[in-house]
Amino acid sequence: MSTKDFVEKDYYKVLGVPKDATDAEIKKAYRKLAREFHPDANKGDDKAEERFKEISEANDVLGDAKKRKEYDEARALFGNGGFRPGPGGAGGNFNFDLSDLFGGAQGGAPGGQTGGAGGFGGGGGLGDVFGGLFNRGGAGTRTQPRRGQDIESEVTLSFTEAVDGATVPLRMSSQAPCKACSGTGDKNGTPRVCPTCLGTGQVSRGSGGGFSLTDPCVDCKGRGLIAQDACDVCKGSGRAKSARTMQVRIPAGVSDGQRIRLRGKGGPGERGGPAGDLYVVVHVDAHPVFGRKGDNLTVTVPVDFTEAALGGEVKVPTLGGPPVTLKLPAGTPNGRTMRARGKGAVRKDGTRGDLLVTVEVTVPKDLGTEAREALEAYRKATAGSDPRADLFQAAKGA
Repeated sequence: MSTKDFVEKDYYKVLGVPKDATDAEIKKAYRKLAREFHPDANKGDDKAEERFKEISEANDVLGDAKKRKEYDEARALFGNGGFRPGPGGAGGNFNFDLSDLFGGAQGGAPGGQTGGAGGFGGGGGLGDVFGGLFNRGGAGTRTQPRRGQDIESEVTLSFTEAVDGATVPLRMSSQAPCKACSGTGDKNGTPRVCPTCLGTGQVSRGSGGGFSLTDPCVDCKGRGLIAQDACDVCKGSGRAKSARTMQVRIPAGVSDGQRIRLRGKGGPGERGGPAGDLYVVVHVDAHPVFGRKGDNLTVTVPVDFTEAALGGEVKVPTLGGPPVTLKLPAGTPNGRTMRARGKGAVRKDGTRGDLLVTVEVTVPKDLGTEAREALEAYRKATAGSDPRADLFQAAKGA
């Protein structure tokens, strides 16, 4: 893929978001599209797999604030025809190489930086700029080790698993060195140096007006090597699709929507390079009884009128443990919240939050004769008390 392709790829269009989209909007769009086109949901659909790769590549750039800034700047500089040759003195031409503009060359400012480069200083030329953006390596780095791709996956946990932690299997697909040819692309494992780029993986081309751009070599696809007898499995590319199932430990206390980074668990590197990272987005199912508020769990406990009015002891369930007994003070109002310490979710330091118990006073639908007579007697005994007196007084004062 050429430098022009790098710049002209519209990642905003790929994700279907405007250029001023917020990080949350980008994340939401990516998650929606990733679910729709994930290979596991579209088995055997090559178009869906390619679409998923485009979506992942777009998210890798736009989902990273630094990469997104560099990408926007690069498109502003080059995507709209920036740095075209124009009038330059009497001759009307600029005669310089872009490597001078982006630093690291002769004639630069002290410290290896050149001025007036739009903030890109001290690099190794234009290839380094785009190499940093797209993780494809800069000029002269094709034969060096290359880091593996980052992979993102999703997992759904039960409420209890999210609180206590769980080990779950994740099936992942990524590009890896072809096992049949040990990543050489050659059936016999003896590829030859590309005669076009002389093993560098890149070629330079002039674009007029003294400009010189570096592109991946089209003959060897940027590998610097050409198979003498192409491997039947990878067709000479040295790369093959790899599917693997990994047991991943999800830490205790994760919340719905949390994104976990597992270093070195992504796609394998090339030529001895480190593996990429695995990002796991966690989804948590709701619980029929318990809720969550940060490190605390929540539960609503029904009590009858006499318990709230006279007080007493109330037995409360806990998540995965024995029930606890809380003392209910006399005159407890509906909606009051009490706390059972240490019965909540696990924190990062290993301690637990609390269980927040909210009292809900229940009203019986059917009353027996004896209960009705008792309540009638209670109403007569409290006839002089108006529970809404303060309400009307406050409304009048307001």
